[in-house]
Amino acid sequence: MKNKSLNLLFFTFILLSCGCATVARHAVPVDLLNDTRVYGMQDVRIFGGIPCESFKEDFVKLFEQEEKAAFSFFDLKNSRTYSILAISGGGANGAYGAGVVSGWSKSGTRPEFKIVTGISTGAIIAPFAFLGSKYDDTLKEFYTKYSTKDITRLHPSRNSLASTQPLERLIEQYFNAELLKEIAVEHNKGRRLYVGTANLDAQRLVIWDMGKIAAHGDDKALALFRKIILASSSVPIAFSPVYLNVEVDGKTYDEMHVDGGVVKQVFFLYGVLQGFDKAAKEKGLDISKVQYKIYIIRNGYAEPVWKEIPNKLSAIAQRTVETMVNAQSVGDIYELYTFTKLGRGDFNLAYIPVTHVSEAKEPFDPVEMQALFDLGFQEALRGYPWRKTPPGME
Repeated sequence: MKNKSLNLLFFTFILLSCGCATVARHAVPVDLLNDTRVYGMQDVRIFGGIPCESFKEDFVKLFEQEEKAAFSFFDLKNSRTYSILAISGGGANGAYGAGVVSGWSKSGTRPEFKIVTGISTGAIIAPFAFLGSKYDDTLKEFYTKYSTKDITRLHPSRNSLASTQPLERLIEQYFNAELLKEIAVEHNKGRRLYVGTANLDAQRLVIWDMGKIAAHGDDKALALFRKIILASSSVPIAFSPVYLNVEVDGKTYDEMHVDGGVVKQVFFLYGVLQGFDKAAKEKGLDISKVQYKIYIIRNGYAEPVWKEIPNKLSAIAQRTVETMVNAQSVGDIYELYTFTKLGRGDFNLAYIPVTHVSEAKEPFDPVEMQALFDLGFQEALRGYPWRKTPPGME
């Protein structure tokens, strides 16, 4: 959950951490990375950008399920359009995305999403957006009620400068067994929810099938679900990594996971599903008329925002990281745009307008977050002016 204060901590840590003691780990060897299991669960995750047979087979089964439904309810000659929602990182700026989702519901035009992906603060929004408008009030509460002290507290340790215990308590409060049951029900209907973390050992995005995890329905599944949400929201160096114990060949290893925004600010499965069209045709499925609309909510700016920067190290460091993150987000948006142009997609983008000037007094300022929520809500309520191209291509 990136924010200005935590970005600054990155540079502070580099200056102060030389000579810190390390603790022994038992990381997964590189040749075993793809064979590990978490809590004994099979095929619940994959590295981003690498073709995955299990995920591809899962999508083929989804389309087989759709074909049966289509035969029962409407003419197969008609095209079908699926709605996809991809929610980016952005820390406290997630209040904007929460407002867009809620205002979208109020306008009466929000679709039911076939697929929802989320990363960093988007990982918190994604499960609620996946379950529909009944959770809009929950989203508003999460992004307008709490302040910095409810999210984190300064507590230097061997691997971070701040503690995420307050955030962990919130995750336990909001992501409970009942929520997982609802996600499992939707998963079994053929809808999919994915969250991204970053595996620092592998330097790769890890995409988690949260619906499949929820469908396990036990305490281990709930614990893993919560850990993934926490990991995706844990800015490295500022926050401690989240360690996951995994098994392979009868041995136990540990994986280090952090904020997925380290690798991607927003994501979809285009690399994972390489070869899907061919696999579908081999099953006799006609996907030529299948189209999709991808909606991207960027919880931040996607255009340069001018601001005079004081001539001091902290301000320069903070501004540098902000600029790098914004540039990365634009690059990720261009990737998704290219994906839609190569396929049968309709591109739609939302982001905080440059006309909004933040007046935050702290990293998670309830007043500023309420303003962002209201901004997104009103834009969506009036009929959101979705951008049809990435910034700079108008």
